[in-house]
Amino acid sequence: MVKVLFVCLGNICRSPTAEGVFRRLVEEQGLDDRIQIDSAGTHAYHVNSPPDHRAQAAALQRGIDMSGLRGRQVDEGDFYMFDYVLAMDKSNEYNLLAISPPDHDATMRLFMEYAESWSDDEVPDPYYGGDAGFERVLDMIEDAAEGLLADIRKHHL
Repeated sequence: MVKVLFVCLGNICRSPTAEGVFRRLVEEQGLDDRIQIDSAGTHAYHVNSPPDHRAQAAALQRGIDMSGLRGRQVDEGDFYMFDYVLAMDKSNEYNLLAISPPDHDATMRLFMEYAESWSDDEVPDPYYGGDAGFERVLDMIEDAAEGLLADIRKHHL
């Protein structure tokens, strides 16, 4: 079982969107029995909260239901549990590096490193913007999700 954790700041916009998009992709490929997916935030701002209503609405327009997801904060144990710990931006990558134990084996990277059609290093936080920001985030995440799945297939399946 390959385990993937997506991480952003509060776990209500970007990382649950990545979880939802990647979960759908994995299910479509018939790999949901071989890949486990979760998301978390580096801060405890929205623990137990559902994803932002705008993120849910944008995802639902693409057939992705995130209504059952709830925010949680990443912890040290995640670095031992997950094979991939993927940050949405450099700030959260820095936060992850600060709490990661020195002996973990997780691959820790920026999620956008797996994107093929985007040159951006980071998934921008759409929280303070309009609906177009959530659409852009979905486009970016869909691209990076394809690249991530290709990497998992190449190295693990």
